[in-house]
Amino acid sequence: MKIAVAKGDGIGPEIMDAVINIFKANKVALEYEMVDMGKWVFDKGFSNGMTPEAKHTIESLGILFKGPMETPKGKGVKSVNVTARKTWNTYANKRVFQTLHGVDTVFSRAGIPIDITIVRENIEDTYGGIEHMPTHDVALSRRFITRPGSLQVIKYAFEMAKKKGTKRITCGHKANIMKLTDGLFLDCFHEVAKEYPDLKADDVIVDDLCMKLVTRPDTFDVIVLTNLQGDIVSDLCAGLVGGLGFAPSANIGDHISIFEAVHGTAPDIAGKNIANPTALLLSGIAMLRHLGLMENAAVIENALLYTLEQGVHTGDFGDKNTPSLNTSDFAATIITNFGKMPQLGARPVLPNMPVTQTVFKLDHNPMLVSKEMEKEKIVGVDMFIESAEQPEIIAKKCLRHAGVKFNLINISNRGTQVWPTGSVYTNLVNEYNVRFESIDDFPLNQQDVLGLYVSLSGDFKICSSELLNKWGDKKAYSLAQGQ
Repeated sequence: MKIAVAKGDGIGPEIMDAVINIFKANKVALEYEMVDMGKWVFDKGFSNGMTPEAKHTIESLGILFKGPMETPKGKGVKSVNVTARKTWNTYANKRVFQTLHGVDTVFSRAGIPIDITIVRENIEDTYGGIEHMPTHDVALSRRFITRPGSLQVIKYAFEMAKKKGTKRITCGHKANIMKLTDGLFLDCFHEVAKEYPDLKADDVIVDDLCMKLVTRPDTFDVIVLTNLQGDIVSDLCAGLVGGLGFAPSANIGDHISIFEAVHGTAPDIAGKNIANPTALLLSGIAMLRHLGLMENAAVIENALLYTLEQGVHTGDFGDKNTPSLNTSDFAATIITNFGKMPQLGARPVLPNMPVTQTVFKLDHNPMLVSKEMEKEKIVGVDMFIESAEQPEIIAKKCLRHAGVKFNLINISNRGTQVWPTGSVYTNLVNEYNVRFESIDDFPLNQQDVLGLYVSLSGDFKICSSELLNKWGDKKAYSLAQGQ
């Protein structure tokens, strides 16, 4: 089986060489095709951080194994890591955080074992990077949470938890504040949970989740979260087990999957052969299991765990009273320990069952659309306007444009209502949201909204607008604070 390999930037090439040497020593049945990705590819003028040949190879092979990569700062380019995950719709980021004996942490010293799997939605949320400045004082970011995207990652999380034999799966969210976006994600979680009655499914507000993770991490098994919250919680969990140097990462999609180290490129030690390859090796072990190479994965992981138990370490961790090994020697020690079993956490050695990689030849983009359960109707519009005037003056102008189809309902600033009621102690910025709703909830069409837009534009610069939709009796828009 052939896979694509991108060595990465900084310490990437040396830790990737170490891992591949371990694989070759264990006779892992893989071939490696090197592809060009990373900072040096950006510097050659490829704005997405990869050559067209690399993109073609990865799409042909379906598996990318990659080292850490740097995105140039201040050049207006997107992260190559995020671009790769989104381009190939690797919708589930799976990261496993386990106590590693030989890696000293607060929890290992207290005898509290950690075995947490974070499944993070990998495509949507604020990671769309869709941002605008409607005024010189205001920056906005669009946050996309979709039903199909949420169902994809949540179904993966439940299925993975079932196969793992997990008893508990938790949804981390902020639906108490973001009632539509996080609320949709949470609704999808409870919808999928009904299909898995043997799993205990619960949900925790994300800030409370973080507190519980740093006090009793041993009470959690599998946690599924939206993209940004999952990113933050993943790094928090990495800190519980020793840092990003011990945190593997798998990005799973229906057609292409990416296995990578998520720590930095460490340019200050690049080329010195002293970097710790453990995170990349653990990611590679996850890739082997994904490909059905169970025996290779178990033998290599047991050798790694045995090596760590013996106190063998690189310079970034371990007992400072014992000499540290360089990258190459650390890898060589793991190779000499093939066949040895750690005292704690030994992995069962199962026979290899290689999976035949299915190469998908798509001729169009997959469209994810769920069934609309009730009829949609437009019942109003939010007009986001630029103004440094007081709310009462804005309201007086807006009322002249309401006409016979709209009522001016309220005016808010940064999400807080300032008209018809409000407080003079509310600080304002120069962008308001003016909400118009149809009279008597009468259905509107887009021409009605455009007519209001044109009329209102005579008095204000309209930065953007959003339709107020309803499905059946359910409002599909939020209220302002204080409304």
